[in-house]
Amino acid sequence: MKKIFKFLTCLLVFSACNNSQHLIKNTTPVSNSIEGKILAGYQGWFNTKNDGADLGWKHYNNKGVFKQGSVNIDFWPDMTEYSKDHKYKTPFKHSDNKPAYLFSSADYKTVSLHFKWMKDYDIDGVFAQRFVVGLTRGQKRIDNYNKVFDNCFKAAKKNGRVLSLMYDLTGTDATNVVETTKEDWKQLVRKHKLNDPTNPNVLTYKGKAVVSIWGVGFMNRKYTLENIRELINFFKNDPTYGNCSILLGLPTGWRTLSRDATTDTQLHDIIKSADIVHPWTPGRYSNLESADLHKKTIVDDKKWCDENELLYMPVVFPGFSWSNQKRNPKLFNQIPRLKGDFLWRQFYNTISSDVKTIYVAMFDEMDEGTCIFKTDNDPPESEKSNFLTNQGLPSDYYLWLTGRAGKMLRKEIPMTKLKPSYSIKVNEK
Repeated sequence: MKKIFKFLTCLLVFSACNNSQHLIKNTTPVSNSIEGKILAGYQGWFNTKNDGADLGWKHYNNKGVFKQGSVNIDFWPDMTEYSKDHKYKTPFKHSDNKPAYLFSSADYKTVSLHFKWMKDYDIDGVFAQRFVVGLTRGQKRIDNYNKVFDNCFKAAKKNGRVLSLMYDLTGTDATNVVETTKEDWKQLVRKHKLNDPTNPNVLTYKGKAVVSIWGVGFMNRKYTLENIRELINFFKNDPTYGNCSILLGLPTGWRTLSRDATTDTQLHDIIKSADIVHPWTPGRYSNLESADLHKKTIVDDKKWCDENELLYMPVVFPGFSWSNQKRNPKLFNQIPRLKGDFLWRQFYNTISSDVKTIYVAMFDEMDEGTCIFKTDNDPPESEKSNFLTNQGLPSDYYLWLTGRAGKMLRKEIPMTKLKPSYSIKVNEK
């Protein structure tokens, strides 16, 4: 009898433990919803000579030759924390005459470091950029795209970040944009289950995985609004590859059908068939005064979205510079960062307008000087190519500032128009 009692007792304990574990597992909050998050765009388009991709110095210089006067980037990355076996020597030298190095986005250790920084500074994740036109330019580029995305997906999982794919349609036309995008998405879904909202690293909205179509409704595009309609229908309704929430990357003048937007009224019908509105604003204002004036556009855009039951996701950016890419010294520091004041004012203007999510352009975009990741305050010296610095601020300053904005968005810290004073402790990361 004692043995039976003991057995039943053990069985009850075992059952209780199992039930407890089950409850713990199921009460863990799912945190992959886009609401309450600040996310950055992640280009992942930098290649170096000898990185295995055979694409040369892609995006460091698209013409293949990388030397003084033949550079695309206006910032130089802070290479301090990169893996020694994933630093690539360049023809440039620092002021101490030591060689300057760069990274490749084709290396997993590099991408994982970037996602670790997101985790360290409370940045929720990224939209991984994928240019559809690049998928039509040979297998080497496709293989590199896939490798970079594999890196991102693996790094997001390792570092507990969320990820969404953003298809940029720039450069495509009506003959290839739909089928190329569909076939690419299918192979990625088969590999990564990107339309599975139960994956904690897949960004969701209203319980569905988010996929983005960028470049919708701009003037003078060679693809059509009907192409966009077809893609939305596929991402929403395909029985195997659909069931997604759709983010549309739109021109600044999308609501009024003005400025950089088409005048075709069909655009509004297409927007209403999607889920998230994401107007592109980098370069549309250039100082604190014009950023403040833009707040009325934010308020009016959000009102339109609220009335049509759409989520509004405004874009902010730290500054702008593309002197080296355009080979034009007049474009150097074209929109000054003002030591973070410019970015923080945009954060304040968006959050005080009661938005639920924000997109930062961009995490790693050194070509146009919008990167927020760690950059070098002592870039290489060059007579023909100039590089911006953080104006004496720490290399992690814009990561830290973005993390603070995320806390302000989630009401974890008070709303403040005044930029916070930089401070960081290990336990705050």
